[in-house]
Amino acid sequence: MGGFFGTVSRVGCVTDLFYGTDYNSHLGTKRGGLATYSEEQGFIRSIHNLESSYFRSKFESDLDKFQGNAGIGIISDTDAQPIVINSHLGRFAIVTVAKIVNLKELEEELLSKNMHFAELSSGNTNQTELIALLIIQGKTFVEGIENVFKHIKGSCSMLLLTDDGIIAARDRWGRTPVVIGKKEGAYAATSESSSFPNLDYEIEKYLGPGEVVHLRADSMVQLRKPDEGMQICSFLWVYYGFPTSCYEGRNVEEVRFTSGLKMGQKDTSEVDCACGIPDSGVGMALGYAEGKGIPYHRAIAKYTPTWPRSFTPSNQAMRSLVAKMKLIPNRAMLDDKRLLFCDDSIVRGTQLRDNVKVLYDYGAKEVHMRIACPPLIYACPFVGFTASKNALELITRQIIKELEGDENKNLDKYATTGSPEYEKMVSIIAERFGLTSLKFNTLETLIEAIGLPKCQVCTHCFDGSSHF
Repeated sequence: MGGFFGTVSRVGCVTDLFYGTDYNSHLGTKRGGLATYSEEQGFIRSIHNLESSYFRSKFESDLDKFQGNAGIGIISDTDAQPIVINSHLGRFAIVTVAKIVNLKELEEELLSKNMHFAELSSGNTNQTELIALLIIQGKTFVEGIENVFKHIKGSCSMLLLTDDGIIAARDRWGRTPVVIGKKEGAYAATSESSSFPNLDYEIEKYLGPGEVVHLRADSMVQLRKPDEGMQICSFLWVYYGFPTSCYEGRNVEEVRFTSGLKMGQKDTSEVDCACGIPDSGVGMALGYAEGKGIPYHRAIAKYTPTWPRSFTPSNQAMRSLVAKMKLIPNRAMLDDKRLLFCDDSIVRGTQLRDNVKVLYDYGAKEVHMRIACPPLIYACPFVGFTASKNALELITRQIIKELEGDENKNLDKYATTGSPEYEKMVSIIAERFGLTSLKFNTLETLIEAIGLPKCQVCTHCFDGSSHF
């Protein structure tokens, strides 16, 4: 997916920029980049590959070369960023959190206008450069950003570093968040508000869909008013978000806890304890334990010093190995227990299969599973939230194909909680992975836990609803 951080200050910004960007590292592992601006040195940029190392270790030795009171940083799961552009709008650096579905079409359109692409990523067009080229077609930065909104299918939030501060723009449907922070003599903009507390920023504003603001050290000026319609990704609260982050005023951990609490209050299963699959299942399991009135135990612990998030390697075999190696079961807490585990989602089911086998091998009497969101039925065309290339990589679609002979048949029925088709699909998943019981959260409970109107939250991956 990716996350960014930018700050403009009356004093040097490099320390805040470095740590603020690092606090977005859970959102991606492919590339990291920083850019600063100073009158003396102009724009300074650095990009590093993060696939075999962490952001901090890659950039610490680079920090001395950065100068200035304004800068932007990115953790990217896609293209190399930031891009630095010289144009009729002036010089600027840009970072994006984006997924452009119609990239090829836009690329051909721009090439036909005699434009060129210089920043190829693995031989392909760099989507941040494409966004920059769409921006410079405008007479102003705002007109250029509106041109991006007009042309792309998918989503795009961005930060632009200029010689006069930072321009922050949120995706026109608000699919990804942009949070503004403020402290004495400085403003910041980030994807994750968890970047703020240790750097002494307070949340000043959540940008609205399509809203554009200009940040200087002592001011924030609105350049474009927010649009009314919003479709913020519900998976931010389910999986992506760091527990201390807030979007639209709703804290990630609070949503996960509330979601688990509501499931626990309704669940009739008899179990000895609740456990969370680290990291994103823990908040839900704590809520479930309270709602059910049972203890919370750590029957599985994550080995945090060296293992990154498991979805990141592009190779499925390596992804499975990482998923296994980072989680260590605790036989003392498993043996002869009826265990209920909470997890964020089931995508392919690869991790679930491996985890359940280990739990039984270590003496578990029963293994129940509760999932924070409804079954994933549809691939996401709006944000890059999984490594899935097509819908058939989803375990649900594989089962639908087995049952119907066509993975696209009767999807609305399989997406409806409690329908015969839904119950059959869930029972097959449970049987396939050796689970004593399996229940998914309902869409209604998830939306209730998030606390926003359903019409403002994107639930496409669960029910196929679409807003372009």
